[in-house]
Amino acid sequence: MFGLLALSVAAAFSGAAIYVSVAEQPARLRLEDKALLQEWQPSYKRGAAMQASIAIVACVLGLIAWWQTGGPGFLVGAVMIILPWPWTLIVMMPANRVLEAMNAGATNPQARALIVRWGNLHLVRAALGVLATLAFLWGSHSA
Repeated sequence: MFGLLALSVAAAFSGAAIYVSVAEQPARLRLEDKALLQEWQPSYKRGAAMQASIAIVACVLGLIAWWQTGGPGFLVGAVMIILPWPWTLIVMMPANRVLEAMNAGATNPQARALIVRWGNLHLVRAALGVLATLAFLWGSHSA
């Protein structure tokens, strides 16, 4: 049961990450520079809190499923779903901090380039989520 829950939660993470990459990011990039940052700042805060929580829950569920079954898919999935944390903290955080510190009411010429970079880096988060989901699926199938 924990494995199926981990699979479901990882799929939710993946869906959210894919949505950001294929729907929200392209839509926000069509905005003017000032509006682009005004949209990104609150969206990032809400999305980060949601995805971070989902990743932790999926990781814990995957570890419990691995502990119960010994299935390597659950361990692989647990590792893959938590990898967006260090990716975000080490690779994405420098851009995140600059974007968060910018005054959204002012013109920020570097905001667009940073948000484009952020979107490209976010694709890695989506890929890790999909890989975790597939690993949990493998673990559920072999359990």
